[in-house]
Amino acid sequence: MEKTKKIIRNLIIFILLIILTFSIILKDQDITQIFNVLAGVKKQYILIAIISMCLYIILDAINIGRALKALNEKSKFINNIKYSLIGFFFSAITPAASGGQPMQIYYMYKDNISVANSTLTFLINLSCVQIVTISTALFSLGFNYKYMNKALIWFFVIGVGLNLTALILLLISILSKRMTKGIIKIAIKILKFFKFKNIEEKQTKLENELSKYQSSATYIKNNKRVVIKTLLTTYVQYIIFYSITYWVYRSFGLKEYNIFEIITMQSVLYATVSGIPSPGAVGVSEGAFIAIYNTVFLENIIKGAMLLTRGVNFYLFVILSSIVSSISAVKERKQEKKIDNEENIE
Repeated sequence: MEKTKKIIRNLIIFILLIILTFSIILKDQDITQIFNVLAGVKKQYILIAIISMCLYIILDAINIGRALKALNEKSKFINNIKYSLIGFFFSAITPAASGGQPMQIYYMYKDNISVANSTLTFLINLSCVQIVTISTALFSLGFNYKYMNKALIWFFVIGVGLNLTALILLLISILSKRMTKGIIKIAIKILKFFKFKNIEEKQTKLENELSKYQSSATYIKNNKRVVIKTLLTTYVQYIIFYSITYWVYRSFGLKEYNIFEIITMQSVLYATVSGIPSPGAVGVSEGAFIAIYNTVFLENIIKGAMLLTRGVNFYLFVILSSIVSSISAVKERKQEKKIDNEENIE
């Protein structure tokens, strides 16, 4: 019940953020004109954009499956797709995408996959995502600095800084036991200074998490090939994800900018907003899109382009992943009731 309440609360906040965002962005805007613009786009390019998003999910599932197989866990490809979509949904509706991986681990556990192995799988995947996000953004910044205003530059620095901090802490947690213990001691001192409750309980929890991370260091050292393959797959995955904006761009009949230029711009945009701790980076993503692409798309179509891009690479798959998550939740409850009934009969 507590889990369900949290999900409903996060979903309400997420929906309210969407309503607030679009009420601000589309204020004093002729909605009919936007829909007329969207109706005139070339549908074949939108289809390519949707296929690109499907490939993004498939490649994520491949990364999950590869790591699980290396850990001697059996998982069907369709289940890996399910885990990917569940992660997408819960990442979208929780601040800083904090709910995605815990829910993926939870559903893997329900499918008889070890929590230790699923945790390690997502530690590797998350590290690769952070490396790809940061490296592609820094590479792309040199090509797109001229398109960024002062606000975007600050957001970029904050976004990359947050992603880099997360990556460093993750790598320290995995590879350096001594440094991690030092970080935990500092964190506990800060909590004591601000007089937080249940300090000892929090310390125990942090130390338990540390032991999980430490066990993964040995695995990484012994399975470098798996990690390298995951990293390369993630690069392909995110290049395809960034290309969605290009296909939307082409759907409006525009050709001035090539695919490399659009992909690099999108990688800068993604790094700028991905560290923002709002559910799905709603609001920031839409505003940053309009700011960075205001010279790429004509003024009369840029808001339609934003709606179409975010519709394909986010909102459409939030809906799809919510359906998958709901079906998985219903099946889980039926299974639990079945087990309870069998136990009562016995």
